[in-house]
Amino acid sequence: MITLGINAAFHDSAAALVIDGRVIAAAEEERFTRIKHAKRPLPFTAWELPFHAIDFCLARAGVTLAEVDHVAYSYDPSRFLKERHIGDQITLPLSPSAHPAGGWENVWDPLFASYIVNAPRQLASGAPHHLKARFRGVRHDGPYRFHFVSHHLSHQASAFLAAPFSRCAVLTLDGRGEDATTTYGVYRDDTYTPLGEVCMPHSLGMLYERVTSHLGFLHSSDEYKVMALAALGQPRFADALQACVHVGDEGQYTIEPLDLVTLCGAPREKGAPLEARHFDLAASLQSVLEDTVRSLAGWLQQRTGERQLAMAGGVALNCVMNARLRDSGLFDEVWVQPAAGDAGTALGAALWTDARERGAQPEAQSATAPTRLAPRAWRMEDALLGPDFDDDAIGALLAWAKLPVRRLDDVEVETARLLAEGCVIGWFQGRMEFGPRALGARSILASPIDPAMQARLNELKDREDFRPVAPVVPREKLAEWFTPAEANRGESPFMLFIYDVPPEQADRIPAACHADRTARVQTVDAERQPRFHRLLTAFGERTGVPVLINTSFNVRGEPVVCTPKDALDAFFSTPLDALVIGSWLIDKRRLSA
Repeated sequence: MITLGINAAFHDSAAALVIDGRVIAAAEEERFTRIKHAKRPLPFTAWELPFHAIDFCLARAGVTLAEVDHVAYSYDPSRFLKERHIGDQITLPLSPSAHPAGGWENVWDPLFASYIVNAPRQLASGAPHHLKARFRGVRHDGPYRFHFVSHHLSHQASAFLAAPFSRCAVLTLDGRGEDATTTYGVYRDDTYTPLGEVCMPHSLGMLYERVTSHLGFLHSSDEYKVMALAALGQPRFADALQACVHVGDEGQYTIEPLDLVTLCGAPREKGAPLEARHFDLAASLQSVLEDTVRSLAGWLQQRTGERQLAMAGGVALNCVMNARLRDSGLFDEVWVQPAAGDAGTALGAALWTDARERGAQPEAQSATAPTRLAPRAWRMEDALLGPDFDDDAIGALLAWAKLPVRRLDDVEVETARLLAEGCVIGWFQGRMEFGPRALGARSILASPIDPAMQARLNELKDREDFRPVAPVVPREKLAEWFTPAEANRGESPFMLFIYDVPPEQADRIPAACHADRTARVQTVDAERQPRFHRLLTAFGERTGVPVLINTSFNVRGEPVVCTPKDALDAFFSTPLDALVIGSWLIDKRRLSA
């Protein structure tokens, strides 16, 4: 059985393909179109389907759209519409913004709803001309079955159907779906049971977005910058913020209207200097988020009795909050979907539909009823689900571009030598990562030993100077460099938790430490990523430090590179020293000579 998952309603458009319970491919649309987040989360962009990502997923499996059995779209328009339409009719003024919203939250919502409802027709007839070959032979009604899967159920499924647990509590938090902002569930004995939800307008994700905008950053995009900023401030506004967030019984909470101008002054303009009040507001927000989510997770643990927690939703990309939950003692293990944002709902919708259909579970059922699913056939051990390119294909492109290159006899040893010499290297290897983190397939690598390296990397990528860079370490060396090393089975493969850096080691890797002497650590397993693991080992043998800085291979405002051509564009438009692409090396020092 072949199931295609699609996310397109808001942002981070993506596609995923599942065959008989196993994930074959998953990718974000932005990597192909080179438009960050693929599109902005606006009502009048909901029609844009991730045709390039879909095309890649189908090509990876060697199938066409007509051969797909099920298509799962990660948004349920019926839940959003409710009773706000008459039959199959909605009304929309010619100039919506000139009229009141009426019974809608936003004057553009009727158009948004229409776009979602018409997704099957758009999929059947809207593919770009150069991709049409793989989309021929389908209609809006098939031959596949089209399923609308609610946004938060898609988030939930992306967690519990991917985590390394046979049973777990499930928590998802984001800005919003159709109306839910936070959902709870439990997965055990191949059965998922929803346990409740919090709905708009009460949303921790939307609260974080509001503060992100107030601090002069782009909401639904730059929240991670606010998380980094928090380490530089004091939570002096935390009490005032917390007074607006009320945690009740049964996992419920409410958020009162908040006047940020009265609390901490006028909004910061984009690019304006950062002041102490900005740092303190970020620190206060982070503190309130952590305290609130810990309370919600505590209720969920008591309600389920489970010792493992699986998480998804955009808020679950907050690695500081994740570490607080990990260290709280509420759960023995916490696992976070590496594509926790909206891109991951494409994966969740596909996994859910596949598991339900193989389990012969009827689709029509109560929203609170347990759902019996087919036994799992897959665990998400890595996020390497995107395109890859072999050495012959890479070499042909390099020859066509007339670039002076050298094929490396020992990729890992020679790259380790360059890194030890202080080079900053573009590293392009194997299948591209799914999700926002570069995890050793599309990375920029550097030595953490030079204290100036963090500033150098931020300048290279045109990033704010307060932004930290993350260390990567062999899994078996984690305990030597970071604490608590025993947590979560002694691994952090997706760079979604922070760790403390002991003082004696912080002095050896100063460029990898944030202002509060923490680090967002990635561990590398020798079996899952052998080349990357050998590189770390070779660098450790040469320097005594088996740790590298790993940041995403992109420049400001652009997605992570996908193809060899993308890698060349980024390499030659930045002061990177060298590019190791497959087994090929391009060294700018030799080019200049």
